[in-house]
Amino acid sequence: MTVDGAGSIPARRQGMPAAAGDPTGPFLRITEIFHSIQGESTWAGMPCTFVRLTGCPLRCIWCDTAYAFHGGERMTLAEIVERVKALGTSLVEVTGGEPLAHTNAFPVVTMLLDAGFTVLVETSGAFDVAPLDPRAHKIMDLKCPGSGESHRNLWSNLDHLGPTDELKFVVKDRGDYEWMRGVISERKLGERVAEGSLRALLVSPVWDEVDLEELARWILEDKLPVRFQMQIHKLIWGPTRPGV
Repeated sequence: MTVDGAGSIPARRQGMPAAAGDPTGPFLRITEIFHSIQGESTWAGMPCTFVRLTGCPLRCIWCDTAYAFHGGERMTLAEIVERVKALGTSLVEVTGGEPLAHTNAFPVVTMLLDAGFTVLVETSGAFDVAPLDPRAHKIMDLKCPGSGESHRNLWSNLDHLGPTDELKFVVKDRGDYEWMRGVISERKLGERVAEGSLRALLVSPVWDEVDLEELARWILEDKLPVRFQMQIHKLIWGPTRPGV
């Protein structure tokens, strides 16, 4: 895996398991852990604690969390769980960056679930979701062409989405919309929602790029079985403020 084409991320920076005898234990690099209102998905509007991991090998043109590409605080998995407990919400989202690019994201999700939290995992869809604890709720992107990263879609992930999981399309323009419409039809995703083998299909407009009324009209005209979502946190605190 590479970042910015600058070479491989060292194993320890990825959060690989610590060496035998290392007293600090397995760790991850964390950009921020914060308490906010869930802004997206069918969980939108609920108080939620966000665990934002540092690092992502994708470079979506419209990315709104580039500040999470580098840096971060080195935290053991146990420290992460304790920080989440201190914030006191029952709902937690593990996000990034790209959380599943980091080996220790998988065990920390299980640790949070074992501690009694409801855990959402937001992922780009470029990494295998199969190893995730089945109790986690996956919120997975399929990258539209306008992202510049649609070639990274790992299509086999669709086989590992279940009744509690959600699929998101971030739409930049009419071309993205038509691509999404084609994927929904070809992959029979609407049928999966109807039969209950997939929780929801989410359509999220790129902030300030798409005319919202036009996007709504396209959806209505095509009778797409999707949920139009806005990013509530940006409506509350603005589009550039981190930690919300």
